Amino acid sequence: MSKRWIVREADTLRAVELARTLGVSAVVAGLLVARGYGEVAAARRFLSPSLEDLHDPSLMLGMERAVERVLRAIDEGEPILVYGDYDVDGTTGTVVLRRALQLLGAKTGFHVPHRFTEGYGIQQPALETAAAEGFKLVVSVDTGIRAHEPLLWARANGLDVIITDHHLPDEDEGAPPAYAVLNPNQHGCTYPDKNLAGVGVAFKLAHALLRARGQERLIKGFLKMVAIGTVADVAQLTGENRAIVALGLADLSKATNPGLRALMEIAGCGDGRGMTAYDLGFRLGPRINAAGRMDAARAVVELFEATEAGVAKRLAAHLDARNRERQDVQREITRLALEEWGMSATPAPSHVAVIAGDGWHRGVIGIAASKIAEKLNRPCVVISLEGEVGHGSARSIEAYHLLNGLTECADLFEKFGGHSHAAGLTIRREHVGELRRRLNEHAAAALTDEDLVPALKIDASLPAESLTMQL
Repeated sequence: MSKRWIVREADTLRAVELARTLGVSAVVAGLLVARGYGEVAAARRFLSPSLEDLHDPSLMLGMERAVERVLRAIDEGEPILVYGDYDVDGTTGTVVLRRALQLLGAKTGFHVPHRFTEGYGIQQPALETAAAEGFKLVVSVDTGIRAHEPLLWARANGLDVIITDHHLPDEDEGAPPAYAVLNPNQHGCTYPDKNLAGVGVAFKLAHALLRARGQERLIKGFLKMVAIGTVADVAQLTGENRAIVALGLADLSKATNPGLRALMEIAGCGDGRGMTAYDLGFRLGPRINAAGRMDAARAVVELFEATEAGVAKRLAAHLDARNRERQDVQREITRLALEEWGMSATPAPSHVAVIAGDGWHRGVIGIAASKIAEKLNRPCVVISLEGEVGHGSARSIEAYHLLNGLTECADLFEKFGGHSHAAGLTIRREHVGELRRRLNEHAAAALTDEDLVPALKIDASLPAESLTMQL
């Protein structure tokens, strides 16, 4: 598919001034200006990220109340359950928060739901089990912003739940009925950076807790794990996320965590060389995600909490095997979904590809949706039908706010949630056709023909002699 070129406007005078002030080449200065870093202070932060670029966690709505409750639990010896999502964002965040709590002397447990037996999000049966086991406080990671009914049960039964999440809240229902909610995207939160991943929000709570107990010096050690989750969750690498990833990458090659070392080695990036975001997104991330896609994600937490090298190597090998299995299944599901799309009556005029099939592996439909959205350059929903119920994953293109479109079809779903560019849903078989019709109707009004042509963004045109190794 041919691409349309989008050439960024260049402010030559600003670039010249920036080059002189920062002592960088005209090409680098021009790129900084084109990417929105034309101010000297912003450009310096972009080029040299530091711990000072991390925002004060107390700026996040609900932080003071969350910290008070967690510290009270620690002081009174109450066990705390960390309830994380089963993807790489949730599992790395679970590891981060658990470690911070343990450093502060907390008694902790963790729960990562099984994708196939429990499903996505906070579920009431898991909260009932937590209460029966004596937990009085649950802290979520990367999940819970739409879990209104389970949280109403928790409130009625004396179980305090703190939500840490980054997914978009329900526009109508607002914040869930939790003890405290930490989410930069919740209504009324003025936190400066709205693009934190779930692991990033969990890290902000960890930061606030450590600072409250005079242990703020320890936060840098958490950034390796936060960087992995941030990149693998495809969070926008600007602002605070960029600082997190840059600082985490700088320390990854020196990691001493047995589980992290074992995973790096089996992924081919444990040879002591400098790590890159590519390593996080395409080597470590897929192996971590494979646990929750193909089996039970609690193996990830067990890996990163392993203290013996032999145990760590065994768990890393398990994740590597699950990832190879995931690749095979993913290729087959993507092929079948594209065949189904090609056999549909009128694929060309469609603005959204809504593709459903019986028995498709639920663990890989998100990747299949992403691959198909990229190939067709239009939003894609892939649904695995099991009996009368379908579980779907959706991915979008830059020009289309996916969650807005799904919200217009909310009455068709058993449940749904996500972001502007990625979402999950549960739907009954008989509603799939109506979803296809209504979502395409919504997208047709929101998208132009040009939006369906992939874009290639051009920062600058350069003479050949500028393309040196130094650049």
